This record gives sequence, C-alpha cells and structure tokens, in this order.
Amino acid sequence: QVQLVDSGGGAVQAGGSLTLSCAVSTYTTGAFSMAWFRQVPGKAREAVATIHKEGTIYYADAVKGRFTISKVNSENTLHLGMSSLKLEDTAMYYCAAECGWFERGHCFRPRYWGQGTQVTVSS
Repeated sequence: QVQLVDSGGGAVQAGGSLTLSCAVSTYTTGAFSMAWFRQVPGKAREAVATIHKEGTIYYADAVKGRFTISKVNSENTLHLGMSSLKLEDTAMYYCAAECGWFERGHCFRPRYWGQGTQVTVSS
C-alpha cells in the first residue's frame, strides 16, 4: 500500500511564497505519475500541477508561471513551490500518485492521495 504524507501548508500574505512537500512510502516517486490537486469547499478537486513518470510537466493555467512541481526520486518526495500567491489560491492541497488517465497532460482519478495540507492566503 502506497502512503502519501503532505506537509508545508500554512497562512501567508498575498504575494508570498510557500513550498509543499509530499513524502511517499513503499515505492519510489520515479515509479508513478504524480500531481498536486487543490479543493475549496463546494467545488471539485482540480489538478494544479502534474508530473508524468518520465518527467513531463503540466500546469493549470491559473498557476502557470507561479507554481513549480518537482520530485526528488532519491528521497521519494514530491514538492510544489508556490510564489506570488493570490487570495484565490486558498484551498486544501493534496498530493496524488498514479493517475488513472490524462487529459491535455493533466492528471485525472489518481489511485493514491495524501491527507491534504491547508494553504490560506490573506490580503
């Protein structure tokens, strides 16, 4: 059983930066496609950044140029660097692994989820 543990969320002012991390147990991050999703109450969870097993990366338009997804296979960790944060980036963020399928490169229906880490951006 693969376990994902998210960390790094918190409260930050608009324009600030945060880095989220996801520790993967049992299997190496190199074995999976992986992604970061986010969800706000009342809305569906959406992929904001996807990294394919071979390393190709896709970002949602809303975060392009501000967020950076990366993985360190030797440490079995996935990261999401977030800068120039906006109020609308406030959400619960989830690490995910082993995408069920892709649409325009973005991850859908991953098999494994982290527990989530809250990001709150204030003015």
